[in-house]
Amino acid sequence: MHYTVVERELELRLILSPGRGVPVPARLSYRTDDPYAVHVTFHINSESPVHWTFSRDLLVEGVFRPCGHGDVRVWPAKSEGRSVVLMALSSPDGDALLEAPAAQVSAWLERTLRVVPPGTEGEQLGIDDALDQLLAQ
Repeated sequence: MHYTVVERELELRLILSPGRGVPVPARLSYRTDDPYAVHVTFHINSESPVHWTFSRDLLVEGVFRPCGHGDVRVWPAKSEGRSVVLMALSSPDGDALLEAPAAQVSAWLERTLRVVPPGTEGEQLGIDDALDQLLAQ
C-alpha cells in the first residue's frame, strides 16, 4: 500500500523552569495511512528516542487557542517576543512542557492539510473499499 509522509525536523525547547530551557531535537511526522494522527519524535539522534502520537486536529486547534486535556494539551503563547506553540505532555514516566516555533509548526501543518484536507481523513483508510469487497463476497 502506498502512502505519503510529511516530515519536519525542528528544535523544540524543553521548559525546565520560567526562563530556563534546553534544546530538544524533534521530528514531526504525518502519514496518510494514519490520517487522523500526528507523530512527534524527540531526541531523534539518541539511542532511545521518545515517540508521542496524538490527534492532528488537536495540534491544528492548539496553534490558535488552548485545547486538549489529560495527557496532551496544546496552546499558543509568546516567548521572548516570538510566537510559539506549547505542548504539555503527561505520562506515567513524567511530565514535559515543550515549546515549538509557531511558524514552523504551522507551515508543516499546512503541508499535511494540503495532502489530506480536513474532513477527508476517512477516505485515506479505504474502509469503504474494504466494506464493498466484504459485502460482495
